[in-house]
Amino acid sequence: MKYRIPALAVFCLAPVFSFGSSLASATRAVIPADVQQIINVDYRGMEDSQSGQALKTRVLPDQLKKFETALKGVGVDPDKDVEQLTFASFRVKSGLQVVGVAQGDFAVNKVVARLKTKKIKPTVYRDSAMYPLDGGLSMTLLDNYNMLFGDSAALKSALDVRDGVGSSLNSNSAITDMISSVDSDTIWSVLDEKGTQEMMKSALGDASNLADYNAIKNRIKNSAYKMDFGNGVKFNLNVNTSDAFTAATLKTLLQAGVLYKKMNATPTEKVALENLVVDSDSGALKLKFETDDRKFVSLVNSDLFAAISK
Repeated sequence: MKYRIPALAVFCLAPVFSFGSSLASATRAVIPADVQQIINVDYRGMEDSQSGQALKTRVLPDQLKKFETALKGVGVDPDKDVEQLTFASFRVKSGLQVVGVAQGDFAVNKVVARLKTKKIKPTVYRDSAMYPLDGGLSMTLLDNYNMLFGDSAALKSALDVRDGVGSSLNSNSAITDMISSVDSDTIWSVLDEKGTQEMMKSALGDASNLADYNAIKNRIKNSAYKMDFGNGVKFNLNVNTSDAFTAATLKTLLQAGVLYKKMNATPTEKVALENLVVDSDSGALKLKFETDDRKFVSLVNSDLFAAISK
């Protein structure tokens, strides 16, 4: 399953709504401290953008597809009722788990009434009613405005955190500090050290097997990216490393990857590659990408984008 949806918009080039996108307190309370990645989507902002819709259609993750289908099955219209979506992948002893939080005006009583009409019975975990949905998902309403979903094991992990059994996101200052630097955009994401290292390995493709990368990969720390659809498409990614040498080496490797991609790119892809700026500043690798809606939609529908979206 993919957890780096928006990063594809830039990393496909180098072999990878509107009411604000900050995290609600109810969302922060259910995300465990040992989080690998958070992706936040201003759902209305995506719906109102041609580029946003193209990106959503092309790389919509399985979890979101299942969730939208499941919501429709209980009478909730995602296009009208959902304002914001947050996905979080986090570590437990058995590996990675993923939960999502949908924010909107759900009206608990009405949703529960629809579930009863469809004879969907909940299981109770402490004081939370967990309802089974289509596609193997479960859902619980945190309040009138926040709906937690995922598989049942992940839901229980998130509810444990909310109920004080484990530490929440609020105790992870490294992640919360990064969130404050990106949470005003339509799509944003933050990744911890391991998540960032995996993202960079995927982005670099074959170059990740080079000696230069193997020598520095453990000095890659964390990252944050943001994507805005207000006027065309703007994407900014910062990868924090331990020193300026590491950032400069990553810059060189990515620039080489861009040149290699240009050799076999279509005209549409070449235009996109030319709009990608790779730079470094002190200990940070910086990527910027900006284009208009028409060019971005063409890129999303290209063979290159399809290849890395699988």
